[in-house]
Amino acid sequence: MLHKVLEIRNLSTTAYALRLERKGLSFKAGQCFNLGLKNSGVNREYSIYSGENDDYLEFLIKEVKGGTVSPSLRKVALGEEINLHGPYGSFVIDPIKVEQIQFCFICTGTGIAPFHSFIRSHPNLDYQIINGIRFLNERYDYDEYHPLKITTCISREKSTGFHGRLTDHLPKIPVDTKSIFYICGNQKMIQEAYEILRKKNVSGNHIFTEAFF
Repeated sequence: MLHKVLEIRNLSTTAYALRLERKGLSFKAGQCFNLGLKNSGVNREYSIYSGENDDYLEFLIKEVKGGTVSPSLRKVALGEEINLHGPYGSFVIDPIKVEQIQFCFICTGTGIAPFHSFIRSHPNLDYQIINGIRFLNERYDYDEYHPLKITTCISREKSTGFHGRLTDHLPKIPVDTKSIFYICGNQKMIQEAYEILRKKNVSGNHIFTEAFF
């Protein structure tokens, strides 16, 4: 399907939010889509960033230096059409459990995208986010999260919060084994975070993962 570009929000030198017309398309928060330039035949997979009830589609995209798709999408003119296929994937949240249990979202970089979609889609969601980033400018749209519900681990710049990697912070904090954990980001972080949670006696049935690369 072809969808027009409504807006491109530059969030940092390496990341941007691409907003497209929705055209009535249905999806579940946390699912992903394939995006690519019109008639290019090349696309990449990105998690939905907008909520189920938003009247647009939005994607949080990291621009990969030398990449085929992400730099090109950032340069598309407003009103131009791009290819979109989907939605795909089962990295979704059970709406029944939203009213019953706390969720803990663990992510690095643009891996926060599906969690942004969860929170926009479910205003009553009881959540905590542990977000690992390298620099302060990677705190994408932080004004949309409750300040007491997000912990930031910054590895390459000193500021308030934890200085170091997410997987250095996670072993040091208590976790509620009754919570449901979603982990999204690079594969190495996911493997380490999963092992840390299991050592803290979190059931594997309470851990869901989505690897970006």
